[in-house]
Amino acid sequence: MDKRTLGRDLVVSAIGLGCMGMSQSYGPNPGDRHEIIALIRAAVERGVTFFDTAEVYGPYANEELVGEALAPVRDQVVIATKFGFRSTIRAARRAWSAGRSTSRRPPTARYAASAST
Repeated sequence: MDKRTLGRDLVVSAIGLGCMGMSQSYGPNPGDRHEIIALIRAAVERGVTFFDTAEVYGPYANEELVGEALAPVRDQVVIATKFGFRSTIRAARRAWSAGRSTSRRPPTARYAASAST
């Protein structure tokens, strides 16, 4: 598998795996958890080292799924996640009505980072 360098020194596979559809948006979701974990692990066996997820995919379900699948090889892969979304119905309604659907405040970033480990 070809590699790419992101930024100064983050080396990842040229092909990454976007994991959103594994917990929402496409097909019957959630799909069979064991099959999805097997798929993610098969991607690693084929040289994929870059995986994309977000706290809003589920919410949190996708990050948990990806984390579980990659736990045995965590030191060999890179997981990109997006955060800062208002993920509860009540918070989302308030945010949309106020014109704010995301939060980039430092406490939000710290919480998302600590919750995804």
